[in-house]
Amino acid sequence: MAVRGELRVYLGAAPGVGKTYAMLAEAHRRAGRGTDVAVGYVETHGRAHTAEMLEGLEVIPRKEMTYRGAQFTELDAGAVIARRPQVVLIDELAHTNIPGSRNAKRWEDIEEILDAGITVITNVNIQHLESVNDVVRQITGVPQRETVPDEVVRRADQVELVDMAPEALRRRMAHGNIYPAEKVDAALGNYFRVGNLTALRELALLWTAGKVDEQLERYRADHGIAGTWEARERVVVALSGGPEGDTLIRRAARIADRTKGADLLAVHVTRSDGLAGAGPRHLARQRTLAESLGGTYHQVAGEDVPHALLEFARAVNATQLVLGVSRRARVAQLLSRGVGMTTTALSGPIDVHLVTHEHAQQGRRRPVAAGDLTLRRRLAGFAVAAAGLPLATAALTSLRGQLSLPSDILVVLLVVVAAAITGGFWPGITAAVAGFLLLNYYFTEPYHTFAMSHPDNVVALAVFVAVAVAVSAVVGLAARRSRDAARAGADAELLFNLAGNILRGERALPELLGRLRETFGQDSVTLLEHRPGAPVTPARQRDPECWQLAAAVGGTPCAAPDEGDTDIPVGEDLALVMRGRPLPAASRRIAEAFAAQAAAALRQQRLAEEAERARPIAEADHLRAALLTTLSHDLRSPLAAATAAVDSLADPAITWTPGEHAELAETAQESLGQLRGLVDNLLDMTRLQAGALGVHAQPVAAAAIISRVLDSLADHRSRIRVSLPVGLPALLADPALLERVLANLLGNAIRYSPPGQQVLLTASSHHDQAELRIADRGPGIPPADRDRAFQPFHRLSGSGTHPGPGLGLALARGLTEAMNGTLIPDDTPGGGLTMILTLPAASPAMAQAGTGSDAQAGGRSGA
Repeated sequence: MAVRGELRVYLGAAPGVGKTYAMLAEAHRRAGRGTDVAVGYVETHGRAHTAEMLEGLEVIPRKEMTYRGAQFTELDAGAVIARRPQVVLIDELAHTNIPGSRNAKRWEDIEEILDAGITVITNVNIQHLESVNDVVRQITGVPQRETVPDEVVRRADQVELVDMAPEALRRRMAHGNIYPAEKVDAALGNYFRVGNLTALRELALLWTAGKVDEQLERYRADHGIAGTWEARERVVVALSGGPEGDTLIRRAARIADRTKGADLLAVHVTRSDGLAGAGPRHLARQRTLAESLGGTYHQVAGEDVPHALLEFARAVNATQLVLGVSRRARVAQLLSRGVGMTTTALSGPIDVHLVTHEHAQQGRRRPVAAGDLTLRRRLAGFAVAAAGLPLATAALTSLRGQLSLPSDILVVLLVVVAAAITGGFWPGITAAVAGFLLLNYYFTEPYHTFAMSHPDNVVALAVFVAVAVAVSAVVGLAARRSRDAARAGADAELLFNLAGNILRGERALPELLGRLRETFGQDSVTLLEHRPGAPVTPARQRDPECWQLAAAVGGTPCAAPDEGDTDIPVGEDLALVMRGRPLPAASRRIAEAFAAQAAAALRQQRLAEEAERARPIAEADHLRAALLTTLSHDLRSPLAAATAAVDSLADPAITWTPGEHAELAETAQESLGQLRGLVDNLLDMTRLQAGALGVHAQPVAAAAIISRVLDSLADHRSRIRVSLPVGLPALLADPALLERVLANLLGNAIRYSPPGQQVLLTASSHHDQAELRIADRGPGIPPADRDRAFQPFHRLSGSGTHPGPGLGLALARGLTEAMNGTLIPDDTPGGGLTMILTLPAASPAMAQAGTGSDAQAGGRSGA
């Protein structure tokens, strides 16, 4: 099996920043070092400097394809794999291949080439990444139809940002180094505005910073680096669950705001004995506050709060840590340094901010079930016994003649109970034995010996010992139950937050595994799935061939359950594997809950994928039902009118005047025309849904198509005003389909415009695209209803005065998208609706070959 090749991606902030040039320069550097370099696909876009860089490099022939009567060239992945260079250059990672190609997307071709062991150098612009596609559209107003999943780029071995200042890029554009001269003005005034370029540049920088963070985190985990590297400001605020947390979060947010791009992380440490003063109500409110301020909320488990805080801070590479001044009283602070001072002493290079608040030094309410058999509690119990018994003995000795033995026993028993309550079973037992010896030696005759002369004294002391042991046992059992209850409460709190993550939408499997990794301080967490067909034997725990990776976070993932420090089976087919440190037995229960939730998230992800595959089938069923409704309703009216007119003309019992005869014939002709148009629309919509609509894209002149549309709307021509700029490029479209789309949109605009108001049709071009805008002064479409307006057989409320099956806009958008264009609604300034039809602009060579000088016709203006 060949070793997978490396992937290097040049990420550009905008078109024209020099991605392809940088890629070619890297190829020349490698070729100069003796590396076998070949060009699989490079598009120069007519740029002379880029074309010069191709000289001296071997170019693998492209694959020529015919689609809808036009010739295209695509990357020949098979030829690249057969040639097997060490490094291959492939331009435009997000490119969509011509239908009928080996793969639908170019990044899928690149995956095959990488699997063949060939290193690939490619490029992509930030606007083509799936995660920022909607943001780019909002900023620039230009939808990007070609996208690539972020994960494809994140998996790259190297991602290099190719950046350029907006002013420099605009100068490069103005000098003609990006687009031809006739497109420069439109580009500078639209996509390449300074604001657009600045926003795209920031998006690219932020995305690259996220990729760098992932690489840094993986490197630190793989090399066991625990120290803080101050590559980026990260402010961690520690929440105790008390009311002061709101103040701390706001203070930490202000610290983070001082540095552009700083991260804010709120963390709460859950201790097995229950953190004093921790309130779920406070934590829930503080989580919401932290997230509203742009931060994230995290929860970790740890017995020692300072060490757990610092372990989390170092794991996320934090630079600053914000804690509140202790709420304990001054006396308690004298006895123990507390979390704040201990954390500050152990923080190392992490800056610690101790923030005062209104609850400082006011004391804290101890929880009801705070008992635990800690070392401090046991030592305190022994101290009570060591101090209390001698003092009680001295006091009772001075009163020997005034008190009887039962009274002495009760006083000593009081000290034993105090020791047991303070320190648990063993301090209580020790105090009981010591008390028995003291009572025997000082208070039973003969005195100052361990002999007893009276049998009733023996019985009294025996009862004393039994009662003391029983009390100690009960106190110890209560302490253990309290500890178990506190641990259960801590586990419940973790599960509560886990459930909150799921309910709040954090359903992504990596997010869930990341929470588990943070909670238990692991280096990596991997969810493995049993490979279908692999044998189910005990040896499969060690065999990586029996497992496949379902999801992983952190450092290097485990390939088999035995490679980790902790593995938790989930059913027969899944295993959750953690690497970093063995998980204590007491923590496995909560980890098992995480594992079960991870399995549920994986199943949910698979179900979502299946639902997505089933969605077209459901839509087809919906269309079929709507089609039947339309056939039973909207076809009936024109059919009934045509039938009535024809039957009347054919009735021999009625003699019609020439005028009446012409009117009936016109009615029949009009009704049959409506019927024919409706049937054509239904057939086209059915073909669109089935993907069987024939589209023959070719360069067409917008002016010629618009002229034919105006002729078809002769009765309304006076209400249409057309304004086309000089030099408008030819459109790459199907002439018949484009004519139908424009006729539909213009007819719709006229239908809904007030009488006497004109409909305006304008055009512009930029960024290898042309836009046609149809603006009316009608009621428009509310933004909330715009998506529904393009659904088949859907008519908005208030449109009842304009009958029809509701196919017009749906068909217009479907035909537009079939021609690789977009149709989006917008508001007309001053009121009304503007339909923006965007189509690819034909290159000058294609326009010359397809339409000649007519393709560049423009300047038409008039009614």
